[in-house]
Amino acid sequence: MRRRIVTLTVFAAVLATVLFGLPLAVGVARYYSQDAHAELERAAESAALSAADELLRDQRPVRLPNPPGTTTVALYSPDGRLQVGEGPAGADRPVLEARRGEPVSRSAEAQYVVAVPVSDQGRVVGVVRAATPHREVLLRTLLAWLAMAGLAVIAVLMSWLVATAFARWLTRPLDELSGAAQRLGDGDFSVRPARAGLPEIDSVATAMGSTAERLGELLARERAFSANASHQLRTPLAGLRLQLELALDDGEDVDEALRASLEAADRLERTIDDLLLLARAGGRVTAPADLPDLLAELQEGWSGLLAAQGRRLEVDASAVQRPNASVATLRQVLTVLLDNATTHGGGTVTVVSRDTDDGVALDVCDEGRGIPPGRDPFAQRGESSGHGIGLALARGLAESAGGRLRLTRASPPKFTAVLPAVDDQSD
Repeated sequence: MRRRIVTLTVFAAVLATVLFGLPLAVGVARYYSQDAHAELERAAESAALSAADELLRDQRPVRLPNPPGTTTVALYSPDGRLQVGEGPAGADRPVLEARRGEPVSRSAEAQYVVAVPVSDQGRVVGVVRAATPHREVLLRTLLAWLAMAGLAVIAVLMSWLVATAFARWLTRPLDELSGAAQRLGDGDFSVRPARAGLPEIDSVATAMGSTAERLGELLARERAFSANASHQLRTPLAGLRLQLELALDDGEDVDEALRASLEAADRLERTIDDLLLLARAGGRVTAPADLPDLLAELQEGWSGLLAAQGRRLEVDASAVQRPNASVATLRQVLTVLLDNATTHGGGTVTVVSRDTDDGVALDVCDEGRGIPPGRDPFAQRGESSGHGIGLALARGLAESAGGRLRLTRASPPKFTAVLPAVDDQSD
């Protein structure tokens, strides 16, 4: 592209120079030709005035004024004989025509010739002939043409220099866009092309930056979904495995165990649906959750897991207001907190919903040892370290719904999620 810009610019400069220079060259040639005739006329008239007195007294002039340059001046008698000066011995055609009483200007024998008659009361008493070689006028014209050609070369050279600089300035942002596109293709979604000050290129840069941002967000959501899914599916799978193991034990009611296994499979399916919905919706609230129904569902699902450990789950649905969060968001937040209490806590697990000035608060606590001093339970330290991915996910989901999740008591541990309430007046 850079070469094309330079080539087109130089071609345009050459074309403009030719279109402007050719008429100018013709005009210059005509100017020097007319100037030569004018100089010859002045020289001839000056010589005619100088010789007029002698001719009127029928005396032969001794000398004529010296003309400038290569111009020659000669005086002829009315019968065509050379009297004085430099010229052909016999009168040529311009001199013969000037005997009629009118000045004559023409080209003859490689010369520009001007013949001026010297008259006395209408009678021609002599003819002054002034001439200059064609090569003199041609030399002046060629010198002017050479000067014009030099200026044209300088103009084209300047056009090339300007076009080269402009092409470099114009293609630099395009090169940067090309490099950004290459990095984007290699998986670097942090590329943000710089603005070049050109609206068309800036539009492409903005579109590429937006595309990179969207792709980065999409990839981040996919990675988060993979990490969250692997974490969130462990508990439903553990419950399903537990029910199946109970079905294999002697003395257990197989029908009841299979029914419980189906319920665990349903919870597993709901978890997958929730994670997909949250990944696609990006935390947007589609419809506020029915908190009592959700707490009853969680109590039914988690009581069996805790009972297998000899523990209990107590649920207190005291909140009157409805949290302005989706079912999927609340289910996953509470699932993470219940899983954390089941895996790392001890004793009875309590879930309490209550009204606050900020909205609806959900407290999840157990009777375990809690969080060691100085440790951030929301820091992601990997799945094997206990606290991390799940609690960070729960906090992110709470914040995406406009709420917050924090550790309100370290030992025994108590986590509180505060969510905005639905404005009933807007329903």
